[in-house]
Amino acid sequence: MQTRLFIGGEFVDAADGATFETLDPHDGSVLAEVAEAKQEDVDRAVAAAKRAFHHWSRLAAADRGRLLLKLADAIEADAQDLALLETRDTGHPLRDTLGLDVQRTAATFRYFGGMADKFQGTVVPVEQGFLDYVVPEALGVVGQIVPWNFPIMFVSWKLGPALAAGNCVVMKPSEITPLSALRIAELAADVGFPPGVINMVPGYGQTAGQRLVNHPDVAKISFTGSTNVGKQIARGAAETLKQVHLELGGKGANIVFGDANLPAAVGGTAFGIFHNQGQACIAASRLIVHESVKDEFLDRLVALAGTIRVGDPKAPTTEMGPLTSALHRDRVMSYLEVAGDEGGTVLAGGKAPEAAALASGYYIEPTIVETRPEARAAQEEVFGPLMVVHTFKTDEEALEIANGTAYGLGGGLWTTDLSRAHKVARELRAGMVWVNSYKRVNPGSPFGGMGVSGYGREMGFEAMREYTDRKSTRLNSSHANI
Repeated sequence: MQTRLFIGGEFVDAADGATFETLDPHDGSVLAEVAEAKQEDVDRAVAAAKRAFHHWSRLAAADRGRLLLKLADAIEADAQDLALLETRDTGHPLRDTLGLDVQRTAATFRYFGGMADKFQGTVVPVEQGFLDYVVPEALGVVGQIVPWNFPIMFVSWKLGPALAAGNCVVMKPSEITPLSALRIAELAADVGFPPGVINMVPGYGQTAGQRLVNHPDVAKISFTGSTNVGKQIARGAAETLKQVHLELGGKGANIVFGDANLPAAVGGTAFGIFHNQGQACIAASRLIVHESVKDEFLDRLVALAGTIRVGDPKAPTTEMGPLTSALHRDRVMSYLEVAGDEGGTVLAGGKAPEAAALASGYYIEPTIVETRPEARAAQEEVFGPLMVVHTFKTDEEALEIANGTAYGLGGGLWTTDLSRAHKVARELRAGMVWVNSYKRVNPGSPFGGMGVSGYGREMGFEAMREYTDRKSTRLNSSHANI
């Protein structure tokens, strides 16, 4: 377990020796004391990245790709330990960190390893005697701020395309879940990444994060997190005219039509909201169900919610673990109080589990609440295992409810009518739409939203564009005087 800053290819203490505790959300015990980066440490990391950029950006793209592929292999070889580390730090069940998160992380690095020498420029057709070509160029030093909910996966989503494109990175992992990011840095050093290409500076947003945003040598900030913090970053980055990529909150609408395959929709809906305790920006947090199937659907869903195994995330049979911090657990519980005050009806859950073995952890039962579309719990991002339920009569009403928030990240629908599926998917105001599934991601598919869910895209060719500028060069090949 690495607990120090990673700067210039070495693990080092913070300049002032400061540390913070990272806790096990299962029982609140201290996992580790982690070095806390502050302004001086961020400055050291940016300087190391700046020194490394000249060599890294000019390295053959295929060679950058080979290192990313080696890192993917190293992650798969270390999967057991990485998964356990992620589980202990986040509370995400081991069956998911091992079966999904670590595998997705390796797959993402492998995807961008293969992308590195395939992201091409273009030739513009211009007048005879001239050659006009456009090439992508790395931005320079990129600052990346990753959240606490899927830390290992987001490390790959951000590092992969930035490194493949030739940038050097200073990453700030969350102070709540920093351990897997530090382990990825260690593996990267082991497989041969040059010093300074990757730097990890765990710390707090108001110190380490703010310095990254303000630093004049940082060309771009890529941030995943809350909408409120995203707005602050956009304002701060304007002072130095940094490029900014923001992947922010969501309030996913999940529409179940009367002709849906109900068993499949019930299973997909439960996964969409209760996977990782609902701590996902794309969680299916709003169920919008047709009145003709409402009763049967909710009976099935409530019954399924009651069978979800909540417990120690390290146990292989656990399906839902604790929320990642006590502060966040309390925030989610506060929305249950608000929903009750606004006339909502709790259909399932709504409290902490009664098991004594879980009493010290940050647990909440899978919760389903029927409420009005304009209620706070239906409009604001709760980011926990709390689903709100609405009913509709017509397709138009379903879309009105679905598009009735300021968010626009992900949404889903369940129907056997292909014509309806295309029409509703087109009308949903969201950057990603799932039909007869939910919350499925792939390294090749762009990930991002609209509205207060942010701008820019992770993954795919779109992510490579996020980390490059386009340079146009016009060559007078005929030497004619113009």
